[in-house]
Amino acid sequence: HVQLVESGGGSVQAGGSLSLSCAVSGPAHLKNCMGWVRQAPGKERERVASISIINSYTYDADSVKGRFSISQDKSKNTVYLQMNSLKPEDTAIYYCAADSECTTCYGTYCYPKSDFRYWGQGTQVTVS
Repeated sequence: HVQLVESGGGSVQAGGSLSLSCAVSGPAHLKNCMGWVRQAPGKERERVASISIINSYTYDADSVKGRFSISQDKSKNTVYLQMNSLKPEDTAIYYCAADSECTTCYGTYCYPKSDFRYWGQGTQVTVS
């Protein structure tokens, strides 16, 4: 069983920065991929970024490329999301999530998954 605990949310003005942390525990094979998924009021969940714990390969959503950065500290079993140049449209609840793989494949076509198996409780990020 995988447990995830997020921290670091809050309120910031547009153009500012925030850093989120996610402490993860549980069997390694169930959390080979860690990600951040956000959900704004009235909108569908959106995968923001994910990272392979094995090779540190990252998958960033187009909406945050160049502004957000996902990273990991294996020694601390922690994944981070550094958010810069924040915009009001980044306002959402941010969830840390985990799964055994970062991609879903149909035949030869693979894409970064957003339907992670394990989820944290979420942390609010508000940009005004």
